[in-house]
Amino acid sequence: MDVQYPPVVAPPHKSSLQKFKVKLKETLFPDDPMRQFKGQPFGTKIVLAAQYVFPILQWLPQYSLKLFKSDIISGITIASLSIPQGISYAKLAGLPPSFGLYSSFVPPLVYAVLGSSKDLAIGPAAITSLVLRSMLTQGVSATSQPQLFLQLAFTSTLFAGVFQAALGILRLGFIIDFLSKAILVGFMAGVAVIVSLQQLKSLLGITHFTKKMTIVDVLSSVFSNIHEWSWQTIVMGAGFLILLLLARQFSLKKPKYFWVSAGAPLLSVITSTAILFAIRGKHPAILVIGKLPEGVNPPSVKMLYFEATHLGLAIKTGIIVGILSLTESIAVGRTFAAIRKYKVDGNKEMIAIGLMNVIGSTTSCFASTGSFSRTAVNHNAGAKTAMSNIVMSVAVLVTLLFLMPLLHYTPHVVLGAIIVTAVIGFVDIPAAYRIWKIDKFDFVVMLTAFFGVIFISVEYGLALAVGLSILRILLQITRPKTVMLGNIPGTRLYRDLHHYNQATRIPGFLILSIEAPINFANITYLQQRLV
Repeated sequence: MDVQYPPVVAPPHKSSLQKFKVKLKETLFPDDPMRQFKGQPFGTKIVLAAQYVFPILQWLPQYSLKLFKSDIISGITIASLSIPQGISYAKLAGLPPSFGLYSSFVPPLVYAVLGSSKDLAIGPAAITSLVLRSMLTQGVSATSQPQLFLQLAFTSTLFAGVFQAALGILRLGFIIDFLSKAILVGFMAGVAVIVSLQQLKSLLGITHFTKKMTIVDVLSSVFSNIHEWSWQTIVMGAGFLILLLLARQFSLKKPKYFWVSAGAPLLSVITSTAILFAIRGKHPAILVIGKLPEGVNPPSVKMLYFEATHLGLAIKTGIIVGILSLTESIAVGRTFAAIRKYKVDGNKEMIAIGLMNVIGSTTSCFASTGSFSRTAVNHNAGAKTAMSNIVMSVAVLVTLLFLMPLLHYTPHVVLGAIIVTAVIGFVDIPAAYRIWKIDKFDFVVMLTAFFGVIFISVEYGLALAVGLSILRILLQITRPKTVMLGNIPGTRLYRDLHHYNQATRIPGFLILSIEAPINFANITYLQQRLV
């Protein structure tokens, strides 16, 4: 007996303006952020609006001493990692070490007020630090023009923040989705290789080193300056690098001992500084960071650079750094939110990170974001809320006010070892293998990003990979997959003849499935296929 289906009726009539409003809402506001305000009294709407803009107001009224005990432990733990990493990443960015600590003080405070993640730990990151330096050095030298380089670093951070906040306010976060998993795996692996090779300057004690970032230039500089290699520096660097790698591997195998890898960088800094202080003057071949200024972040509003000479470079750098820091921060935040079963609002995160960098650019900070290594330590240490970022900032503040003189004899070689240990985790071979098994084109995209970064430049490697991904999307739209369908005997189901052996063609009919919308971009191709 045939099943009787109800007749199909036309949808209710809508004007062009109504259709436009519906389409705009579906595109930019799929989560309907105004839904929570409907039917609420005016006073409640004010409270909800304040909580929406300042997420800290959602959890602070219910904050308890029990939560604070967990947050203070996690905050102190990530501070022990952030302090040496901050100094190291400032060095990686081509900036004085103190600016790494400045960037670990103000941005976490701003994020604690505006951010929605309970786990994200804020501060400088290896990727953004490297990209900032590699792009700015195309127009300015960090060594011969340090003041101008510093100004452009702050200006790039400002533009990164403005771009990030604009994406969140305009609900355009889908733009960062063009950085697919394949692109990120290849890009981060390439960055890990370049960053690690760059640290050979510190690990070998070389004083004259190339400013270029490609693998050929770096290795050429390393082996053309063999006469500058220092055996004392090599011994110290190898020793601390092995210690840090062993600590990292131990914590990976036994996650409950996360504090081993978290505390190893600070222990390395303290130990190496004590050694250099004890033998000061006896081994001048081991370079130290020298005297650091005490005190909190000086204002840097007047250092922002808007002259036409280098403004384009600052804007370009800011946009690239902004996209990369957003991608890392949101991906990390969502990963740990899924583990703890709470939601992170992507658009609010963009606004929070953007405003954090805007404020940071006026307080002597360079681009900051939420890194995976610090966030993993924060999560494993038992962080319950964003208060852990505030505790970390207080610990950094104490360092800035009272402990800076103790870092005078910290050797560059140990900072190089800390950076290598931090970026080695960017090389994700299992993920690369999964991409190879699932999609060969994505694997090509991944390799493009990897080899582009190490042989051409960081930004061109990323651009080539994104370009390939967009090309693939365009090909899928303009050359959609078309399959022939057959009927599964005894049913009303029609399936791909190549996938279902039992499916049979209907005599006299050609039934096709076009796996893409039909539009002006592919209509000619489909007509040619059907002829």
